[in-house]
Amino acid sequence: AAAAMAALRSPAGLFWWRLRAVPGGARGAASGGAAGQQCYDLLVIGGGSGGLACAKEAAQLGKKVAVVDYVSPSPRGTSWGLGGTCVNVGCIPKKLMHQAALLGGMMRDAPRYGWEMAQPALHSWRKMAEAVQNHVKSLNWGHRVQLQDRKVKYFNFKASFVNKHTVCGVLKGGKEILLSAEHIVIATGGRPRYPTHIEGAVEYGITSDDLFWLKESPGKTLVVGASYVALECAGFLTGLGLDATIMIRSIPLRAFDQQMASLVTEHMAVHGTRILKGCMPLRVEKLPDGQLQVTWVDLASDRRDMGTFDTVLWAT
Repeated sequence: AAAAMAALRSPAGLFWWRLRAVPGGARGAASGGAAGQQCYDLLVIGGGSGGLACAKEAAQLGKKVAVVDYVSPSPRGTSWGLGGTCVNVGCIPKKLMHQAALLGGMMRDAPRYGWEMAQPALHSWRKMAEAVQNHVKSLNWGHRVQLQDRKVKYFNFKASFVNKHTVCGVLKGGKEILLSAEHIVIATGGRPRYPTHIEGAVEYGITSDDLFWLKESPGKTLVVGASYVALECAGFLTGLGLDATIMIRSIPLRAFDQQMASLVTEHMAVHGTRILKGCMPLRVEKLPDGQLQVTWVDLASDRRDMGTFDTVLWAT
């Protein structure tokens, strides 16, 4: 984003050589295009934290800016609004669900401090999910308002490059549109990956893209992976009173300090999260009653084992 801003402040900045290579700059590059073509100083592809910050900063510098954002639905059909991973399927909903889990722990501890409460306290996933999702939707709307206030044009379609200064897309009504800009910033971020080599992974599993938008409780959950996403999700699921298991192929929190990683997993195990170490899933099958049967192998002994779960979450 900083490099893009420097480019916008001065004709001698980054990418200026590209404009000289095309007669007429961005407008010349896209001349003769389809009807509905629009031209900007800066076009940002991606409406997450980085893309929105870049677009708003450029607009404050007096530039004509547009943002293109589109969320391809997950294999389960989940999609969301403007704001990127952090707002919709990352930091924000995760912290809210963690807070829900922490409140449950406090309620269990409360009688020791003199509070007289009915035990056990029951948790409603549906109520929590509705509150979290409504908050996220309010943030989606807030981002749109912020762009409008700064006169940044927002487009909701999947952009494809026509040339180095032009992208095209199809609006909801089916109309094709061309957008051209002197500078284009790609800020699309990333999405979780499914282990497609595992039978049934895509058909029956979900990722963090889906977990935070579930209307009903995931129930007994197998979390496959040892990333911080895996541990965070398993942690708040356990805190909400659900049966959560983590399957770790090698080591937890790779690239993190391993002494601290061990302390984290030991703490989780003490508080009820089951941890399967040195195991790798082989296939996921759906049983007649709707549960998922997972077959895995213990890599040390080569012994195979099976378990049934309501949800399998891929977080590798």
